[in-house]
Amino acid sequence: MKNKQYNLAVAPQRTGSPLLTMDAATVSSGLAFLESELEKLDPLLREPLTSTTYPRDIEIESGGGWVEATSAFNVEYSVTGGQADGVGGIQNAVRRIQADLSKDLYKVLPYEVSMSIKIQDQLRGAVTGRSIEDIYNDGIRLDYDKYMDINTYLGQEAYGTTGLLNDKQITATAVTAGASGQTDWAHKTPTEILNDIDEAIIAGWTGAQYDNSAIPNHILIDPANFAYINRTMVSVNGYPTPVSIMQYLVDHNIAKAKGVDLVIAECRFCIGAGIGKKNRMVAYVNQRRFVGMDVPVPMSRVMTQPNVNTASYDSLYMANVGQVKIHYFEPFIYRDGI
Repeated sequence: MKNKQYNLAVAPQRTGSPLLTMDAATVSSGLAFLESELEKLDPLLREPLTSTTYPRDIEIESGGGWVEATSAFNVEYSVTGGQADGVGGIQNAVRRIQADLSKDLYKVLPYEVSMSIKIQDQLRGAVTGRSIEDIYNDGIRLDYDKYMDINTYLGQEAYGTTGLLNDKQITATAVTAGASGQTDWAHKTPTEILNDIDEAIIAGWTGAQYDNSAIPNHILIDPANFAYINRTMVSVNGYPTPVSIMQYLVDHNIAKAKGVDLVIAECRFCIGAGIGKKNRMVAYVNQRRFVGMDVPVPMSRVMTQPNVNTASYDSLYMANVGQVKIHYFEPFIYRDGI
């Protein structure tokens, strides 16, 4: 978009002659005004190009009010005498069940942003047909979505929280190198890429004591690899087939064999998220029981009042947003170097 600057017309000055004169700025401004009169106005307001994906990758639970933390309870079971001997008839003491309850606390942080609109700007909207309030409101909604994206994937470092991609309780390991000696998918065969996918799924399943409900069903990768596996066809004996690597992965992974529909999605925050700034793959169970995020108060306008000192109407937008809650770390897998 070309920047234009329109100068205000300079008032004609009277000299000794009764004739009126105008300087160059006056003429230039007048011609600019004439040009604007002959322009065809495009009513479309072009906003910044961006994307947010957090609603796809985590379940959000709303409600709760202006709390400072949310909590979740866990239980561990044990039986006296162990689990191997369940026959009470050959022993004098009957085994007894025990339960150990614990509670996890998760931070909730307020989100705040304000806007101030001059009264004359509101009145000018009736002339121009474009509301500055609507423009600011769209900008605030965009800022909130970007905040939620960062909170979901990376957390708020200044407040000691993490996200889906960088939790310190999850150990990251590198994927195995392929026949080319490289770990990145661009230098791997479709079978080697499938092995990386299956290894991550099996690692999560194994860590969860082979609980079928804990088989990872959601995988995040960087956009470049996502594009690569979608546009590259699987080859058989050197001849390409009409099946992309993505379709091959979706149809033949171990989760599919267990009746779990696997989602492989792109996430720009995976770029350089791994050790040594390598691209990271994340595999997890995208269900509220395993991971989620609370938004006790969704973003809304909480107040608007006139400000005589600034001749404006000031509005405050607020939300109450919780940190990412990973309830089970066993089926949460980080693999770097793809």
